Amino acid sequence: MNGTGKHTIAYRVTRCGREGCRTDSHEFIREEPLLIRIDAKPYSVVMRTPGEELIHAAGFCLGEGIADSPDDFLTIGYCKDLDPNVVDIRLRPERREKIHDLLERRSFVSQTSCGICGKEMVKDLYQIVTPTEDPFRVHVDHISDFVQRLSENQVIHRRTRGAHAAMLMDRRREVVSFAEDVGRHNALDKAIGKAFVARKLSEAVILILSSRISYEMVQKAARARLPIMIGMSRPTALAAEMGQALNMTLACTARPSELIVVCGGQRLVSE
Repeated sequence: MNGTGKHTIAYRVTRCGREGCRTDSHEFIREEPLLIRIDAKPYSVVMRTPGEELIHAAGFCLGEGIADSPDDFLTIGYCKDLDPNVVDIRLRPERREKIHDLLERRSFVSQTSCGICGKEMVKDLYQIVTPTEDPFRVHVDHISDFVQRLSENQVIHRRTRGAHAAMLMDRRREVVSFAEDVGRHNALDKAIGKAFVARKLSEAVILILSSRISYEMVQKAARARLPIMIGMSRPTALAAEMGQALNMTLACTARPSELIVVCGGQRLVSE
């Protein structure tokens, strides 16, 4: 085992095939815990690929309803020991007062618990996000181009075959932000966090994911006001239900030339 960088680590492996076995080296994506503290109190621990911790935490806070604007943060930084696995967030007093119940209750929509059904989760979701009214439309022929651009940006995935990615596009079909991580939720938090902190999130209208669309991903995209989500594999039934309830467009790739539209087809133009 050898350290090869912040994102990957090299291991000695054995490759076996028809011609026998041989020793080789392969890079694996790193995975470490990240503790997010809100006003000096532990809030959440996520497993992620090291790097971009501050924008990761910012994107996470937007998705959870902790922040609506970068102005809600007093500070975002590492702990006093500069440990990259611990991020300290200080909220402005007026924001903390506004979300006091959320911080105390800690029953987040993004965390499953026993006895919660889909209808209850959709109901909870409406407490932190409202249905989108964005009428933006995109031609289906452009979707394959977006998917290709996502693939071209996946440097860590090409090296490790173990990373997820998320990419935000604007109305001009330009990339607003991109991120990779061992976790699909983290990749999305980082991509959203980059645009959020740079105050460019309002420019994004399309989300491309290397992964499937789950209900947590719909929540994060809805909080970011992204009307269109494209995934590389099928969404869950709950994700489809939430997407429809929030007036979002959800679709996934089937074959290179085929797109399965789950809901919100009015935003996809084919002629």
